[in-house]
Amino acid sequence: MSVRIEETAEAIVVLNRAEKRGALSPEFYDAILEGCRMAGDKRALILSGQGYFCAGGDLGLIRTRQSLPLEERRAIIEKLHNVVRALVHAPVPTICAVEGGAAGAGLSLALACDLLVAAEGAQFAARYVNAGLTPDGGLTHSFAACLPKQLAMEMCLLGRPQSAEKLHGLGVVTTLTEQGQTFAAAQDLAEELARGAGHAQSRIRALLRAAPESDLEEMLNLEADYMAEAQGHPESVEGISAFLEKRAPKFPRDRG
Repeated sequence: MSVRIEETAEAIVVLNRAEKRGALSPEFYDAILEGCRMAGDKRALILSGQGYFCAGGDLGLIRTRQSLPLEERRAIIEKLHNVVRALVHAPVPTICAVEGGAAGAGLSLALACDLLVAAEGAQFAARYVNAGLTPDGGLTHSFAACLPKQLAMEMCLLGRPQSAEKLHGLGVVTTLTEQGQTFAAAQDLAEELARGAGHAQSRIRALLRAAPESDLEEMLNLEADYMAEAQGHPESVEGISAFLEKRAPKFPRDRG
């Protein structure tokens, strides 16, 4: 089996073990969708891989679609896009652990996650142009949000890969680890999230996701709604009390 779902105390893990450096497969899509569904009672969803996280689409398979009608080709792409939508709207924070690298749609999946852990030496690439293709999976949206325009152009127009070290310096990679340690680091992040205020985390994710598509007035209104709600939530009762009493907070497990 190329893909499997595992369950830890704090997270649901989708592990891509496909051959061909983790090339995308329907099984991986299905596992991510199922992982999002199962993650509701956890505190995080982790995407991981063995050896190389995900090399994107299988060009050999894509070549077989060239004779399909345009509408059928687009429908296949929408399957990837539905997975990206599921990650963005997952019920819990999402973490991607990248060993080796992520390319093409694999990079799209990595950047769709809230937090990104990468091993030293890992490479991130968007070489669509080398095959006469254009980005998908929301990659251009993610690039616009997290990369300088010229670097995004360099990666997409010239197909030049970028190192985990460089992206860590830009703040795109949350945690840089030694090789073989990304999954452990992702678990550490999941445990840290589990100690936090789950309801506030869900609202923070919603705010940050909405911001690029909203103007200032829309965000002020949404922030006011969420802040007023938060001030009456049990999490803020505990959090404020802990701060004033100079102790670590013990937030309720329920994100409701």
